[in-house]
Amino acid sequence: MSLHIMIGLIGLLYIVVFGVMALLRREGLSIRFAVESVCITAIAVILVVLTSVQIHPVLFLLLLYIITLRIRLIVDLANSFARRGRYDQAERIYNFASHLWPDQTSDLIIKVNHAVLLLQKNQINESISMFTDVLSPVNQAYLGVKYEAAAHFNLAVAYLRTNNGSMATIEFNAVLDTWPASLYARRAQEALESQRKKAGTKADDKPADQ
Repeated sequence: MSLHIMIGLIGLLYIVVFGVMALLRREGLSIRFAVESVCITAIAVILVVLTSVQIHPVLFLLLLYIITLRIRLIVDLANSFARRGRYDQAERIYNFASHLWPDQTSDLIIKVNHAVLLLQKNQINESISMFTDVLSPVNQAYLGVKYEAAAHFNLAVAYLRTNNGSMATIEFNAVLDTWPASLYARRAQEALESQRKKAGTKADDKPADQ
């Protein structure tokens, strides 16, 4: 098989596979992702056909992966800084990622992780505002189930820190509705049970009517 045909087929298969994966994650189809993949594939094919450049198929696939999934890779880098408590560096990386032309889903991924960082920094109001924006109905077609569950769970935690138990309960229940088999759902169920026990204890501590 000719090299340019192989590269073209790899590019096409790449688009199909990641498109199916996006649908399974309920993220919707990204036109930006498809256009970028097609353009990169076309450039590689043209270089092979019209010049003496020989691009190894594995190298082409690696470049395609890095370029089209750059936002997720950079967010993972920012998260590694956040886990080590290097919040300022992590925040700069999130901001940098937001300027690399993310599609709708990638932009929401940045915001979810950035909002978690704000929660870790105890900037509760800013975190609540960002999570609320992410979970707005206009974003539902692009927010994958994993990140939707994460947003609901962390928003519930933020509400607990503001002593807003009723809103926290709503968000914990939203986690159970969104992804009942997830770790977020298990932790949300534990949090709800803890809330019920506390409510029961307070009720038992009330003096009886005379």
